[in-house]
Amino acid sequence: MFRLALLSVLLSSTFSAIAADAPATAAPARPKANYELAAQWSPAKVNKLVFDLSVIPHWLEEGDRFWYSFETTRGRKFWLVDPAKKSRANVFDPVKLAAELTAATGIPYDSQHLPITTIRFVKKDSTIQFDVSVPRDAVIPGEKKANVQSTTNDNQEPQQQGGRGGRGGAAGASRTEKTLSFEFELGTGKLTLLDQRPSRKPMWASISPDEKAVIFARNHNLFMMDAENYAKALKNPDDKSIVETQLTKDGEEDFGYGGRGGGGFDQQQQQQQQQQQQQQQQQQQQDETDQQGQQQDNKNARTAANVAWSRDSKKFAVVRRDSRKVEKLWVINALANPRPTLETYPYAMPGDVHIPQPQIEIFDVASKNRSVLKTDLWKDQSLQLEVERPTARAREHEHTEPLWAGPGSDRLYFTRVSRDLHRVDLCVAELATGESKPLIEERMNVYIETKPVRLTSAGDLIWWSERDGWAHYYLYDNSGKLKNQIDHGEFVAEDVSGVDEKGRALYLTASGHEDGENPYNMHLYRANLDGSGMKLLDSGDGSHSVSMADSGRFFVDTGSRVDTAPKSTLYDAEGSAVMPLETVDMAPLTAAGFKFPEPFTVKADDGVTDLYGVMYKPFDFDPAKKYPVIEYVYPGPQTEQVTQVFTPLRNDRLMLANFGFIVIEVGNRGGNPHRSKWYHTYGYGNLRDYGLADKKRAVEELAARHPFIDIDRVGIWGHSGGGFMTAAAMLIYPDFFKVGVSESGNHENNVYNNTWSEKHHGLKEVTGKDGDVSFEYSIDKNSELAKNLKGHLLLSTGDIDNNVHPSNTYRLVDALIRANKRFDMIVLPGQRHGYTTDADYFRWMRADYFCKYLLGDFDQSVDMWELNREKQENNKTPGGQQQQQQRRVTRGGAEN
Repeated sequence: MFRLALLSVLLSSTFSAIAADAPATAAPARPKANYELAAQWSPAKVNKLVFDLSVIPHWLEEGDRFWYSFETTRGRKFWLVDPAKKSRANVFDPVKLAAELTAATGIPYDSQHLPITTIRFVKKDSTIQFDVSVPRDAVIPGEKKANVQSTTNDNQEPQQQGGRGGRGGAAGASRTEKTLSFEFELGTGKLTLLDQRPSRKPMWASISPDEKAVIFARNHNLFMMDAENYAKALKNPDDKSIVETQLTKDGEEDFGYGGRGGGGFDQQQQQQQQQQQQQQQQQQQQDETDQQGQQQDNKNARTAANVAWSRDSKKFAVVRRDSRKVEKLWVINALANPRPTLETYPYAMPGDVHIPQPQIEIFDVASKNRSVLKTDLWKDQSLQLEVERPTARAREHEHTEPLWAGPGSDRLYFTRVSRDLHRVDLCVAELATGESKPLIEERMNVYIETKPVRLTSAGDLIWWSERDGWAHYYLYDNSGKLKNQIDHGEFVAEDVSGVDEKGRALYLTASGHEDGENPYNMHLYRANLDGSGMKLLDSGDGSHSVSMADSGRFFVDTGSRVDTAPKSTLYDAEGSAVMPLETVDMAPLTAAGFKFPEPFTVKADDGVTDLYGVMYKPFDFDPAKKYPVIEYVYPGPQTEQVTQVFTPLRNDRLMLANFGFIVIEVGNRGGNPHRSKWYHTYGYGNLRDYGLADKKRAVEELAARHPFIDIDRVGIWGHSGGGFMTAAAMLIYPDFFKVGVSESGNHENNVYNNTWSEKHHGLKEVTGKDGDVSFEYSIDKNSELAKNLKGHLLLSTGDIDNNVHPSNTYRLVDALIRANKRFDMIVLPGQRHGYTTDADYFRWMRADYFCKYLLGDFDQSVDMWELNREKQENNKTPGGQQQQQQRRVTRGGAEN
């Protein structure tokens, strides 16, 4: 035993000596901040490598033919498609048109650089009209002043683009340009400069289906004119001979028929629109302040009134909302000239005693009489007209008015919703008596969502509901009696694309129906109204967007995945491919070094629920290195910002990854309506914390799966709800999330708008002993956790954000100050919820922050040389190389 023990000691000593002499295993290398590579993948650079990503069909007025334009690195082409003939041809000869346009303007063009982004078919589709922007001082043969068009025309609808747009043409005109209108005969090739710009439907006009009456608002009241006077207004809006009839005199600010406080949209719809604007913030480059100033300076201007017409043109309806008692909110525009201005607007907050009160008003066109429907049932209820929105073809031909669901003008369908959103009634009003009654009643203990009802010619109702935990369509008769459920199963029925009356079938989109696919993939289906079958019409693993012809005989489908180039195809109504249209050309991106992001699946914190995400790696990725990871987050619940389709344009994650990060997007329970009702409402009653554990678990699982992820260097970033979630994550898990960039977050949902906060968090309806109803509301706030901050946090807000008010950020800032915490903050002057003109600047600031605190390597120069160089390149000015060298000299490092 003694000898064995001695041998053990000797061996141990020997191994220790060997280990001491052996070189230590090198730790994985950490990347340096690669500003050069990231700069190559800024949105502006990517914008020059890939152009249109889908086919947007513009259906002609008759038949199933359509035109579309598609831009690639070879230029923009316009195509005319005849589905019946399975043919596709150029709308015009681009060589001939370029030559004609050069001769007509004295400005050189060629077939690859035609300055046309959109066209309009006229004269029984034998002729097209289009606009061209030229220098304002250009001398144009035959030009008359009536042809010259201001580049900003608030009186007309913006022209629909045949794709991304913005490359020449009227849509891209600047204040140093003027717009000319041309007509081109397709048969003869004759080009004519028009004396006057063709009339377009002005934004203020709501035209009756028979085109005999036009409704608009002025100074909060409703007005009407006939077709003859409307024709005068199109030629000269200020024509003194125009005869108008005033329909109302009781409209006033915050209880009017046009503009703020009037019309057909409630605050929840406004929030949804704002969310869409947020998602497209990099596309918005207009000056919102100037637009508002113009509206305020001209209170007597004609404005839109959100009315809905009966199909026989005898009546129209409007939801008028009384916001006079709603408390006001304010922002100060510090950049307004000549002095800062105060902007005041009504803004209902969660639990407020006073919120907008709606009423439905019906107007008889012939008698000009007005009546108010009897709809009252619940305190602070909301009302929404049930209408059929215009089809793609109708919008293409300027028929944009919503029409009442159902024929005639004797019945009006509307939806009534309780303030807590636990009760929804689909109602019908008999207009002869003004009385209304419920036809379909929905009740749940969480919020209820709805989609527009559809009526068949037989009078049946097609109704969408989540009553069994999944979204499906149901068929009712006109008395509200359930006939049958149309579609069944654990998937989500989405929107109605069309109804086949003769075949008694419904065309609908749905997600999660196909086994083995990402449940967010959208497809088009045909389902029999009697519930007997459901057929997939656009197969292919990917998410599909669809535009169906009004006839229902054909549809254009674009299938896309985040890791696959989009492909657009023409199908017939049976799901048979008629002809391919376009596939996005990946060659320029690939040649530049582009690599697709990688989809992944992880488990939620419960270990059961699948979460779907996307990983972006730097294009110089080295698996031997250890990379910090950044989560781009948005908690939902109204949407989940996880990229499901190919979208390299305006993708900040792509650029950020190339600094030297692994950037991920991943869902969370409660984050998406395109899953089960259980999944969607998981966070109900816990709006601050519900998604955080899933976000943390996702990073942990990916780090265990991939050794190149540095679990000790985790960043997080988001905008709006994502800004809210970013700060919450830094405060709930301060030892895990080390760096956060929180942009315009609704950190205090008790001072956010009442419809969104009350819907997704919930509020309690209380009936007192005297029968009075009140509402109680309480929610956790980020400021309550300020003492927990350990990492580096950057907060930002626009100072005139009238969606998520800056006070949301200021209150968190105040709490951090009281807790004696170091943090960083920037206020962006003149910016609202989407940073628009400051987006490029903040993109680089965000990157600097992560480079500094996650990589310990960042640009310390005062100037953002990469951004300056990009602007110089766009302006074709010299100096790029000099600034690049200057930036390299000023590069430095920092301790994390």
